[in-house]
Amino acid sequence: MAKKAKKEKKPRDRSVFREYFELIAETAVFVFFVMTFVVQAFQIPTGSMEKTLLVGDFLLVNKFAYARSVLPFEEYILPRKNLEHKDIIVFRFPQDLTKDFVKRVIAMEGDTIEIRDKQVYVNEVPMAENYKTHIDRQVMPGANEYEYGIRARDNFGPMRVPEGHCFAMGDNRDNSQDSRYWGFLPLNYIKGKPWVIYFSYDAERDAYLKNSARERVNKFGRFITKARLNRILHTVK
Repeated sequence: MAKKAKKEKKPRDRSVFREYFELIAETAVFVFFVMTFVVQAFQIPTGSMEKTLLVGDFLLVNKFAYARSVLPFEEYILPRKNLEHKDIIVFRFPQDLTKDFVKRVIAMEGDTIEIRDKQVYVNEVPMAENYKTHIDRQVMPGANEYEYGIRARDNFGPMRVPEGHCFAMGDNRDNSQDSRYWGFLPLNYIKGKPWVIYFSYDAERDAYLKNSARERVNKFGRFITKARLNRILHTVK
């Protein structure tokens, strides 16, 4: 009597656990790549860029904005451009490279920057700035040509921007720690250009300093009750 042929064993299907693990791993690698090389999440902690950017705005920063293209079809995914006057930039703070600042480019390398009674002049031409805000009517008397600090807030220069640098200022001119206080910004410190506001809420002025458990709960409550829905998906200009 002929023996029955043995049934062939089918390859075991991958377990559900393995499939989920691979999916999570692939997603994590993708997110890590994007957040490291393509975009960066950034929160506005102070009012130095009001009224363009508000305390409590959460931004996505295009880290390829001023870099050479390194990805296929990158120019169709994220906007790229040369650095220009009036661009808003995110950069490493020259006096503490662990911190990121956001300001606006006012003068480029080779330009002559001067401030006279709060009016900015670039190459002796007054700059039209419909985005700037002044909250203090007092005019600081000014400093000598090479002095930075509070006395240079409203009267500064004239000074020539050295090669490889730019001069950056906040839109809230009377409440911004910028190039008037710490000098010219090296271009290689620029990390990218703010792209879009992905969330916004009416945060307290010193919210970034409040990190206790109770304060974190209060901040979470404000996320819900003080959300500024009209600013979500607003492009930054």
